[in-house]
Parts: sequence; structure tokens; C-alpha cells
Amino acid sequence: MVILKDVLPSLHLQEYVRKHQIIRFKFGANEVLPFKAYVPRPEQCLVFYLRDLQNVGYSNDAPLQKHPQCTLNGQHTLLTNRYIGRDFWALQIVLQPTALFRLTGLPSSELTNTFIDAEAIWGSDIRSVHEEISNLDDPFGAILLAERFLEKLIKKSKRPLLGVDKVAQVVLSQNKTLFMDTLADDACLSVRQFHRVFTERVGVSPKTFDRITRFEKAVKFKNAQPHKDWLTIALELGYYDYQHLVRDFKEFTHLTPNGFLIAEGKAPERAFGVAEV
Repeated sequence: MVILKDVLPSLHLQEYVRKHQIIRFKFGANEVLPFKAYVPRPEQCLVFYLRDLQNVGYSNDAPLQKHPQCTLNGQHTLLTNRYIGRDFWALQIVLQPTALFRLTGLPSSELTNTFIDAEAIWGSDIRSVHEEISNLDDPFGAILLAERFLEKLIKKSKRPLLGVDKVAQVVLSQNKTLFMDTLADDACLSVRQFHRVFTERVGVSPKTFDRITRFEKAVKFKNAQPHKDWLTIALELGYYDYQHLVRDFKEFTHLTPNGFLIAEGKAPERAFGVAEV
């Protein structure tokens, strides 16, 4: 059994939420459980685990870390290996780049390459929502409950949308080279101020966020059009040349592009003949 679906948030939440992801894998008792090589993506997420929890490996030598039932994931710049149970059902709320900062006040740089228990921030409120969602079999009902919770958080938030927040969202949609001085002007900040404020609110520098955004698009491009060679993909996404794409693969995954394809081919969705999520 597999369900992989992206759902747009309600219009009034789109300032804070990019999309909801429904992820469900159910394996038989005798099936070998695969793991997913999860590349850095331009995302910070609130995840509700509704059945089995997920374990995460940050390196081959480090012990696995178990996600809490309500997890806040910061911006990642490195590959993680994610291990699921036989009945894995998650509602992942992918936030806008600066939304986690606006909702919590936590400097996002403190969450880079890590996660925290959302109950440490929102306590019994989010625990109650999780219990309600876990009792449902309807994923769209789960999204409705999650959105009601988010609406309450937004009403309490005292951090307005700034120019730098809008610029971070613009970066997500670009396939061309971005210049930091232009982005700083768009945010009505000096270059130095822009770098500091952006890093505080997003978790990484503007240049790193731009690179991660372009890198994720390259991975998705290859999955969608496997017949395309890496050079063609690199040039279509604004890389200077193939070697610049290879550099990003080695920095973000410690693998070559084709080496990553081999690792990614073992992902849970591949067992069901489905493309990457």
C-alpha cells in the first residue's frame, strides 16, 4: 500500500505553508523495509507521525535518532538516511522558508541539520491535535485539523511578513543565477543586514539556500525525465557547467550524481514503482 500526495494549503494559510504532503507506506510482515536517502531540500517542516515513527541517520557512524510523534525539522544541508516502520503514515506540513521563525521566534540557525519535539514548543495543544488526527482514517480530515491548529498559531504570532521573507519565497521559484546585492535591495536591506536576517529566519545563508533550491530541482528533474543527461539538466537549471552540479552533489550528499541515483533507488516508494517524493 502506498499513498503519496501533495495538497495545497487553504488560501489564507499560504503565507505560512507551501504544501501538505500525505505519505503512507504499508509493508507486509515478510517484506524487507527499505530506507530513503533524503537529500537536502529547501524546506522546514512540521510532521505528524500517525502510525510508526521514523528513525534518522545523519552519518554512517552515528547512531540512529528517533523522531518524536510531532517533529519540527529545520533546514538541512546534508544527506540523511530515513528508516520507517511497517505501517508508516505521516502528514508533513512543508512551511514557507521563514514561517518556522515567525511562528516560534526560534532563530532557524539553531535548527539547521537537526529536529526538535514540537511539544517542547506547543505542549499539550499539539499533543491533543496529534491524538485527534491519529484517530482518523481520512487524510483530508487530518489536514483540516492540522490547518485549524496552524490558524491558532498564526493568530498568536506577532512577527509580520518582512521583505526578506518575500525574497526567500522568490528564491524557491528561480531557475537563474541570483545576485545577493539585488536580493538585498529587494528586501530593503544592506547586503550585510540581508545575510544576517536571512540566516536567522531561514537557517542558512542566502547563497546556500539558493544552491539547495537549485540542487533539489536537479534531483527532481532527473527523476521526472531520467533520459536527460546531467549536463543538460545542469544547464537548464542555471548551473555554469556540469562540474558545478557535481560539486553540489559531493557537498550535499558525499556522492556523485550517479552514485546518489543508486542510493535513492532503494527508497520506499521505489518498492511500489513510484517516483521520488
